[in-house]
Amino acid sequence: MRGLEKHYGRVHALRGVDLDIAEGEFFALLGPNGAGKTTLISLLAGLARASAGSAEIMGFDVTREYRRARRALGVVPQELVYDPFFTVRETLVFQSGYYGLRDNRAWIDELLANLGLADKADAYTRVLSGGMKRRLLVAQALVHKPPVIVLDEPTAGVDVELRQSLWAFIRRLNQQGHTILLTTHYLEEAETLCERVAMLKEGRVVALDRTADLLRGAAERHLLLDIGQQPLPEFLRARLKGMEDGRHVLDLPDFSELETILAGLRAAGIGVRDLALREVDLEDVFLKVMRGGRA
Repeated sequence: MRGLEKHYGRVHALRGVDLDIAEGEFFALLGPNGAGKTTLISLLAGLARASAGSAEIMGFDVTREYRRARRALGVVPQELVYDPFFTVRETLVFQSGYYGLRDNRAWIDELLANLGLADKADAYTRVLSGGMKRRLLVAQALVHKPPVIVLDEPTAGVDVELRQSLWAFIRRLNQQGHTILLTTHYLEEAETLCERVAMLKEGRVVALDRTADLLRGAAERHLLLDIGQQPLPEFLRARLKGMEDGRHVLDLPDFSELETILAGLRAAGIGVRDLALREVDLEDVFLKVMRGGRA
């Protein structure tokens, strides 16, 4: 993506987005609602045209070489879109036809098995549960074996079992060489799965780095200390970051300092009701960036 801009009337949805996603990468695109994530995906998929800039998928320009670009792409949208008068298998056969695939039965059977849809193959899509419809959307996006897969909030509103089975399947596809672009509000998914992360805010990329480096760059540790109604000793007040559920949140740059803190509390005659350690996660980094902090 090079200098991507998109205007909807007076709304400036994308403001010069530059991104390179490597072949075979598992990449996360994060941002609050309205940041421009879905607009960017729409430009890649040919559902909208950029006001300026360009985008390529596997070397194919999404405007000039749209047939080849779209053949290289599979998109799982946020919305549950389905034809109520087709069965699950008919839906996938019909979708195969869009790509000129006449006999795609073996791969369709493999998709049905891997996504837990085999026993629903002959059921009409209108009788499927929300989670099953979500699985069908994934199958539709993969029916032509695209090298690039875009997952736009794929686990929104689905149960834990489906989420785990879906990610196991997507991981396997990534290991086989497929490029994955994920947008999600479940930041623990992005932290666990994705090698690199880009964060969008008001149509701009405000953070871009390897997931591990983002976390390392914002490395913070906190001690959550519950001492009831007892006053916090003077020697800990410089460490105080705030209160959370009745607990003091203390800065803890190094784990070795924990022993010193506990010894000081004992010496001050203050009993500890509970304590917990917390390290920074991707959600902390995300909130810091969205509030205007540096990533």
